[in-house]
Amino acid sequence: MENKERFTLGKINLILIAIGFIIIVTGFLLMTGATTELEFNQDIFSHRRITVGPMISFFGFLFIMFAILFKPKSK
Repeated sequence: MENKERFTLGKINLILIAIGFIIIVTGFLLMTGATTELEFNQDIFSHRRITVGPMISFFGFLFIMFAILFKPKSK
């Protein structure tokens, strides 16, 4: 008999986790902002950096929790 290693998470779960990771990275990229030492950049207080980015990242973390707990219907 073959001894196959079985992972706890299936292929669907790993794909969903990867999608959640991409969502989180997108949220963090939306939050990035830079200020120079010579002048203050008012754009760091934009709606995208304060509200949209964190909400997308939070949704990504929730999506990863769903992806870990998701159990595909057995045939």
